[in-house]
Amino acid sequence: MILPPPRAERVNTPWTRKRLSFDPLMELIHDRARQLPDQRQDPDYPLADAIMSALALFSLKDPSLLAFEARRNDENMKTLFRITQIPSDTQMREMLDPVEPDWLRPFFKDIFQELQRGKALESFVFHEGHYLLAIDGTEYFSSDSIHCPCCLCRESKTGKKTFYHQMLSAVLVKPGKREVIPLAPEPIVKQDGSNKNDCERNAGKRLLEKIREDHPRLPIIVVEDGLASNAPHIRLLKELDMRFLLIVHQDDHQHLFEEMLRAHDEDRATCLSYPHPTEPGVTCEISFVHDLPLNKSNADLRVNFFMYSEFGPDGNRRKHFAWVTDLTITEENATILVEGGRARWKIENETFNTLKNQGYHFEHNYGHGQQNLSVVFAMLMMLAFLVDQVQEHCCPLFQANLKKAGSRRTLWERLRSHFYHFVFPSMRELFEAMLHDRVKEMPLPPRYPARRVCSCHLPSG
Repeated sequence: MILPPPRAERVNTPWTRKRLSFDPLMELIHDRARQLPDQRQDPDYPLADAIMSALALFSLKDPSLLAFEARRNDENMKTLFRITQIPSDTQMREMLDPVEPDWLRPFFKDIFQELQRGKALESFVFHEGHYLLAIDGTEYFSSDSIHCPCCLCRESKTGKKTFYHQMLSAVLVKPGKREVIPLAPEPIVKQDGSNKNDCERNAGKRLLEKIREDHPRLPIIVVEDGLASNAPHIRLLKELDMRFLLIVHQDDHQHLFEEMLRAHDEDRATCLSYPHPTEPGVTCEISFVHDLPLNKSNADLRVNFFMYSEFGPDGNRRKHFAWVTDLTITEENATILVEGGRARWKIENETFNTLKNQGYHFEHNYGHGQQNLSVVFAMLMMLAFLVDQVQEHCCPLFQANLKKAGSRRTLWERLRSHFYHFVFPSMRELFEAMLHDRVKEMPLPPRYPARRVCSCHLPSG
């Protein structure tokens, strides 16, 4: 029998928080999956097995269900993802299609509560005890022929129809922080409206109400794009006790910008100017004023308004942003609030861009179904992304492997390779073997011509 590695080698493995690494998170998700309602009569496979199999598909970043199909008899699949029987790709689609998307919300809430218990969210606090919550929509499916009753549809000038799916996502962000913490997303469905604005606004109302239902005491500052800076949305945020930082554009809020100019003329605005902290020759300017009407039609809805501009060495303005907020703006916190407003881009850069371009295959059609399959797959992919983000934030063993790999794509490739060629009792042992290159020193056991058994933690003797 192969002896385990020397103890001196094992002490170099980074310490990981007890409940915020891969193995306990899979246990938590599996426990919740077993509670899902299943109305099938005498099912061949438990619904929890389909949920965990789909989660495994997205955790391993397999490019298709066909690639995943080769793992049906994989011992690691069953051990690491707590699966009793792995369904075929067809069976998985049939089992997941009728699953209601709202049934998956508790998975996200369970992990969020573990982060709270482990005090892992303290570093995400942004301002006066509040967290920044960035909200935005994205498209993840598009086809000229494949569609379901929930598909949105757009028609070109030539009459060509395109069917597509979108969802509204909400993630905790922090300026200067690479990781994000996604909450349960909200699908945008056909019934939401006939145009983009109606669709996102109606889905946004549901999303905010569900977030407050799941997290009734969470102090939140919502950051959104210009679509959200309308009176009904701001009134809803106030009703739900959520603070806000919302982008405004002059074309949509001409009256508001005129009021800002009037405040400047009356010397009621505060203006700050300072050199850019990292770009020599660039000047930053912030102007803010309190208690302005959002627009003529809603003069009773008062907001605080601030603008940020950057001017190059030649004096030409190269960047300009404006926001409305219910936060009190001061000379001391103005730059902090500007950073918070601009952190909205993290939902694009660290969330959607990661899902679409860093190995998650977010826009691949894993299966569309006739009910909820496309939405369920998208939500389970976001759940896998949440698990990865929690590990990247809280698990030094995962962090060390990511640093060694150099990129997420390389990490996923090495993970799949170890997963395929060796047998591990836990993901921790797999990550340790990757980090210390232990498998290179292992001979091939005669009874395993196709794959090896990792003995990193086998007892000696």
